[in-house]
Amino acid sequence: MYNRRKFIKASAIGASVIAVSKPTFADNVLPTTHAEIGLRPIVISTWDFGIAANQEAWKTLVKGGRALDAVEAGVKIPEADLHNHSVGRAGYPDRDGHVTLDACIMDEFGNCGAVAGMEDIAHPIMVARMVMERTPHVLLVGEGATQFAVENGLKREKLLTPESEQAWHEWLKKNGKYKPVINTENKLYQQNLPGGKNNHDTIGMLAIDSKGNISGACTTSGMAWKLHGRVGDSPIIGAGLYVDNEIGGATSTGVGEEVIRNVGSFLVVELMRQGYTPQDACKEAVNRIIKRKPQTAKDIQVGFLAINKKGEYGAYAIQKGFTFAVCNATQQNLLVNGPSFY
Repeated sequence: MYNRRKFIKASAIGASVIAVSKPTFADNVLPTTHAEIGLRPIVISTWDFGIAANQEAWKTLVKGGRALDAVEAGVKIPEADLHNHSVGRAGYPDRDGHVTLDACIMDEFGNCGAVAGMEDIAHPIMVARMVMERTPHVLLVGEGATQFAVENGLKREKLLTPESEQAWHEWLKKNGKYKPVINTENKLYQQNLPGGKNNHDTIGMLAIDSKGNISGACTTSGMAWKLHGRVGDSPIIGAGLYVDNEIGGATSTGVGEEVIRNVGSFLVVELMRQGYTPQDACKEAVNRIIKRKPQTAKDIQVGFLAINKKGEYGAYAIQKGFTFAVCNATQQNLLVNGPSFY
């Protein structure tokens, strides 16, 4: 068992996202009663900004809508948030000053779509869904992804905001060396320090609709100051996101290279297929990363979030401080502090 921890008080969400009530904080405990286990719809997502994203997804779910529509609508909230420098249009650029976006989406039928390294399009999750529904492919990258988006009605626009550009220039003055900073994602709304204090992360979202179908979405601007062309786990099906409608779904957060190396989200779902609870499956996936690279793991953060067909959810991370948001018929603003190895 892990120790109870104090929670970071969530600060005000920026004006570009929907208004949310003061979050309710809780330990990472699974639903226990029969009523809670069968409670659906439900949506869960990574980090504090998942609260606003969940509430937008809930608007679709509460009307009996499809989980796929819910997760797309939900993650568009942080994508559009100009205060969020790790997801979407206000994301920090790579070391050459390019804002490149990654996203993927997966539905209850196993259909999936993704984009990676895409520039000039504010909502990569929309393009990922277009790839899934309008092409025979799964993944489009770079200029090809942008061209496809424009051909399908989306507008090119400059994504490098003045605030992100200033942070980039200040980073360049500090020798321009990239180093991930553990859990800086969680401080996103609490401090706006220049130079890339929030230099990597993503939102991963999983939902079960009233029909019991599961879908997921994942979107990010990737690591700030990364090498141009770098792609992490977020748009990679099986790494940043995986859904099996018979079993459940999983998503990841943190340093994507280690998630890719372990095909993390697919692993979590397969462990749930073997009978693991969502939390235990996430824990095992984290343990495998630590076992393979114990020295590396001490200096990075990776977290997994999962939900099974029953509506049970759970999470586990390498380091302390990983939070996730939960929204269902009884609570729309629950923020949970996930357990960790360290």
